[in-house]
Amino acid sequence: MKRILLFMLFFVGLWVLPGLSHAEDGQASIYLNDKKLGGSDSSKVEIINKSVMIPIRMVAEEMGYTVGWEQKTGTVTIQQNGTVIKMVINDKNALVDNQSVILDNAPVIKSKTTLVPLRFVGEQFGLHVGWDNKTKTASLKQITGSGGGSQPPAGSGNAGQGEEGTINQGLAQISGISFSENRLLVATSSTVTPRVFTMSGPDRIVVDLPNTEFAANFGNDLNAQASGSIQVTDYPMVSQIRYALFSTDPSTVRIVLDMNEVTGYKVTQEGSLLIVDLNHDTNHPDPVIPETPLPETPGTGTGNNTGSGKKIIVLDAGHGAHDGGAVGITGKLEKDFTLSLTLKIEALLQNISSIEVIMTRDGDTYPELVERAEIANNANADVFISVHANSVAGSPSASGTETYYKKSEDKALADIIHKHMIKATGLKDRKVKSANLSVLRNTDMPAALLEVGFLSNKAEEAILFDEDFQDRVAQSIADGIKEYLKL
Repeated sequence: MKRILLFMLFFVGLWVLPGLSHAEDGQASIYLNDKKLGGSDSSKVEIINKSVMIPIRMVAEEMGYTVGWEQKTGTVTIQQNGTVIKMVINDKNALVDNQSVILDNAPVIKSKTTLVPLRFVGEQFGLHVGWDNKTKTASLKQITGSGGGSQPPAGSGNAGQGEEGTINQGLAQISGISFSENRLLVATSSTVTPRVFTMSGPDRIVVDLPNTEFAANFGNDLNAQASGSIQVTDYPMVSQIRYALFSTDPSTVRIVLDMNEVTGYKVTQEGSLLIVDLNHDTNHPDPVIPETPLPETPGTGTGNNTGSGKKIIVLDAGHGAHDGGAVGITGKLEKDFTLSLTLKIEALLQNISSIEVIMTRDGDTYPELVERAEIANNANADVFISVHANSVAGSPSASGTETYYKKSEDKALADIIHKHMIKATGLKDRKVKSANLSVLRNTDMPAALLEVGFLSNKAEEAILFDEDFQDRVAQSIADGIKEYLKL
């Protein structure tokens, strides 16, 4: 976890600090908590065209992340927990999970060293940097709760207590977390309604506590990222307990039990003490407190496990939180479009009694790509729909609507959704296409990824954010889902 956090802290967002964007060309130093980063490579951190550029070698050697270099094409690849970033030397066109992004400054090779721009990677991880223009020094500070690509509970939301560390009113306070007699014990200031679920790869039990935060006198250690852990040695089923302020909208503490083996569990509350008891004689949870997640928490629902007989639809609003996705001609963000449209689809489907809707996110949070697929798989969903907006760097005339599928069972769904959607958008028909995308590849049920239009096209950017347009497209997608399910 420390290596992950160090990596995330290293890549910082320059766009939020005007002083840094106006840095003069030359060399720069980078400090993390007053410790200089870079070692022998520190002299190779440079300011080029008013942007700080860092050696890609530092990512591999100091942070331990997978960095690829293809000499023939001049392509740099950085992989982090399912996210793949590709940049090409001297090219401002880049890819993040196959989505086009325009760089302010392209990667370069200088003195046989490959340098990449901090701002670009910083935008993927939502990090801030302090800049002293006089000394050409960047001092790294992580935005509270910037989880980046780490696994839970480091966060897919805006974790933390705010810049001033103030306590939000009306939140239950978590004053202590412990593990004893094969039971997780959580001390709270008032009764909470937890959302408890399991995840695999690796196996873990996740406890989300909406409308909570860590108390000022929290009895466990918290690091600068408002997270911590407990090593478990006496109970072979559990390796460690991790905890963090996972989101601020709503404020949610997440606790993760990393499991060495799968087990059942039972959730109870005794006054202000929440207990997750692993001393259970089946491999299936049987909580006293229902497992059904709270509506306002991203990734909700229990799917066909509820026994309701309803068709389970998982709607995935692409990107979120630190990952803004494509940026439009006038600065509008893909993550805002996808959330707005997906919420409209949800509202339409909720009016159908035979359908249950699960959202991978319904706020400005960022579930990892693998987690989005796991939400659908764990719910035994019937259909998975991921909503996106397109972009082609340097091609403002690119236009149209396209739909992607991966698995053979995806094709029929993609064809039907696309048929309805293309009538609603009125944009160029870019057809149904096959692509090896993470959320399509890792979902067990029929899945489709929708690219509604192009944010890199000024006219389409305006249309994508038009309420009437979104209403029509939402209805078309809902109609396509109903036709596919023969409802």
